[in-house]
Amino acid sequence: MTGRAVDHEGASSREAEPDPGPGHLTTGHTNVRAGGIEPAGEGMPAGPVVIGPGVIQVDTLLGGWRRMTAGYLVEGPAPVLVETGSQSSVGVLLAALEHIGVGPGDLAGVVVTHIHLDHAGGVGDVARAFPDATVYVHEKGARHLADPSRLVASAERVYGPLLDGLYGRLEPTPPERLHVLADTDTVEIGPGRVLTAVDSPGHAKHHLGLHDSVSGILFAGDAVGVRLPDAGVLRPATPPPDFDLGQAVHSLRKFASRRPSGIALAHYGLLEDAETLLEEAEATLRSWAETAQRALREGRDIAAALEERYSFDTSHVPVEFREKLEVLNGFHSNAAGLQRWLETSGRVETELASGAPQPGS
Repeated sequence: MTGRAVDHEGASSREAEPDPGPGHLTTGHTNVRAGGIEPAGEGMPAGPVVIGPGVIQVDTLLGGWRRMTAGYLVEGPAPVLVETGSQSSVGVLLAALEHIGVGPGDLAGVVVTHIHLDHAGGVGDVARAFPDATVYVHEKGARHLADPSRLVASAERVYGPLLDGLYGRLEPTPPERLHVLADTDTVEIGPGRVLTAVDSPGHAKHHLGLHDSVSGILFAGDAVGVRLPDAGVLRPATPPPDFDLGQAVHSLRKFASRRPSGIALAHYGLLEDAETLLEEAEATLRSWAETAQRALREGRDIAAALEERYSFDTSHVPVEFREKLEVLNGFHSNAAGLQRWLETSGRVETELASGAPQPGS
């Protein structure tokens, strides 16, 4: 295991106001200690699902919706959970882990790809339920897991009554339980199996991908975007205040350079054709950014421009599934992040580069 422990007063002490954030599945094999794991398949019910050798997907049922948010258990002598989901999902998650056979003393680690509440809101509760588990996080998110007061206050301002009804809050994690992961640091699962951290800003400055050395699956958090199986379309995730197109595209290319066997999205599930997916994600990001830039130049509302251009992509989707997608990844939240990036990066009046971006561009 590489990385370093976190000093609550030290890590990310210069960080600005925190941001709360707002498939095709295959069977594999597993060494699960208890039975009852369902093979993956279209139209599957909620519950633990094997998606690769020693990788189990858990539907954390954000807001009670199926196939909205996922956590992933990577098995081995020192099993690790990737993503906890929101605090409102903790009961579902703990029940699923118990069903799989993971007891309070069994879980060795929990990794959050970033500290948005739909990914890390449950981490404090999960840490309490699994007292031997180390919690792994990006350096820029660590202090907010130790002391989530600013993060929760920011979330209250953004979400209002929706915060408690949908996401819940975030309990603190003891600083001594936290371990910072930098780019290429590894978390050992067992002999010959590690998760390698991939520093991947763009969606959020505190974002990590995790690449499993055995299955080849790359757990991508929100860096690739959102593709809910019930909607069937890949959307970028460009929320304020951290979205940066150059960094986001650079992160996608870092993922591609690792040649993963598949991409596991937090929203939602495993997509096997990683190369094609990452190319689509980059093209989609650029398209949305260009649409936002054009709207801003013309004095138009960016959210309205995005909806006008891209709502056709889901016009065939039943209304309840479109509403589900809008709650999680709506045009307005993406528009706000794109507008902030355009205005702070000086891109409003310049052409968007189509070549290889530089981080921070």
